Amino acid sequence: MKLSSTALLALAISSITATAYAETQSQDFVPTTLAGTSAQSEAKGFIEDFSLGGTTRNWYSHESKYRGGTFEYKKHGETRTDRNRTNWVQGTILNASSGFTQGTVGVKTELAVYNALVLDRSKRDIKGGSNRTLADSNGDAVDQWSKLGLANVQFRVSNTTLTAGRQNFSSGIVDTIGNRALPSSFEGVSFNSEEFSNLSFQGGVFDRVSPRTEQSLSKFRSEYGNGAETDKVSTLGLNYQPLKSLKTSIFAANVKDFWNQYYFGATHELGDSSVLGLTTGLNYYKTVDEGKKLMGEIDNDTYSLSLGLTHQAHSLTFAYQEVNGNEYFDYLHETNGIYLANSLTSDFNGPNEKSFQIAYAINMAEYGVPGLKFNAYSARGWGIDGTHYTGNGGRAKFAYDGIQSQDGEKHQEYGVGASYAIQSGPLKATAIRATYVEHRGSEFQSDGSIKEFRLVTTIPFNIL
Repeated sequence: MKLSSTALLALAISSITATAYAETQSQDFVPTTLAGTSAQSEAKGFIEDFSLGGTTRNWYSHESKYRGGTFEYKKHGETRTDRNRTNWVQGTILNASSGFTQGTVGVKTELAVYNALVLDRSKRDIKGGSNRTLADSNGDAVDQWSKLGLANVQFRVSNTTLTAGRQNFSSGIVDTIGNRALPSSFEGVSFNSEEFSNLSFQGGVFDRVSPRTEQSLSKFRSEYGNGAETDKVSTLGLNYQPLKSLKTSIFAANVKDFWNQYYFGATHELGDSSVLGLTTGLNYYKTVDEGKKLMGEIDNDTYSLSLGLTHQAHSLTFAYQEVNGNEYFDYLHETNGIYLANSLTSDFNGPNEKSFQIAYAINMAEYGVPGLKFNAYSARGWGIDGTHYTGNGGRAKFAYDGIQSQDGEKHQEYGVGASYAIQSGPLKATAIRATYVEHRGSEFQSDGSIKEFRLVTTIPFNIL
């Protein structure tokens, strides 16, 4: 990885600041030892540890395009345009999970039914459907629909679990995404091993994804590509904590005929937040083409470096991000496999793009209102240059259409948010969050100019 002068300056600043406040945060080395207990030895039984519960989420969004941007929808066979789009969906998850059977090898099953109820069914409002509201071929909302979101069997020996079926999975490359009324999930086989005190291993092979707003399983495709699909995603990695103050992750993934992708992440903490705490974060991705090169020729290095300062209720974060490559930094659609600091409403991932973000947050628990938080941020991206992109070895077919017109593009994004989590009573852990975001892009920047307001309420519940 080649760090720019800006990134090196940020690292130097973090080192100087760290020196001043290092005494209260332990920097002790953490030796790697066998885990002190076996999770399987504490299994309560298949029926004895059975649970039934879930969440229900009310998800509302209103978007407005400006600077000439519009949404399209069809009415009476004619294409019409409008600046606004509204989506309002109630998503409910009912999850039934057994406990692990006792013995050397424990067995467990998990089944979750996902249901969506569309509260705004206007064709003009939903604009023909999207990854927010499911619509039929005529652009009409599917009023209510359900599917199996999770359906798997798990086998456990000691602290190692093998899961087969439809499941959640979380890593820096393949990660369940849950920012809509319902989350995504993956079909395949995975494992998680925590046999050591500060070292764990994860891996998986997946052939299908269950999208957030679709009833059926789909093949994997990329977030920014031309719609090409792949049948197989394989990933393997580890999480390691060498110091009490330092956590790291390393993962690799093969997306068949798309790319090989490698990820490294590290978070380091210093100081005492009651006086001044410092958190430094680094995320780095390396992506190279693979197999049939359905996404074209790729050689991409992308990283973000963040520096967060915390004093009591207040936190201030600075983040720099850079894409080194003539194509987008791309990731798998219907996943959250982008841990970059400046992945916001826009991912700030254009070819050769540089971006900088400043964010502020306040936790009102320090002022007697636990559960209430506010945040605000501003981010800018510049230097977007796709003019050197040649697609699949200079052939006429390009994986990223329109990217060559991006020459010196820039954009900016502002956002404010407020959230509250109920602390006690029958609605304990119910979370309410409101956000407003405004994004403004230059002529050929891919995200355009748009304003969005979201209001999301998530209520957990337990039946058994």
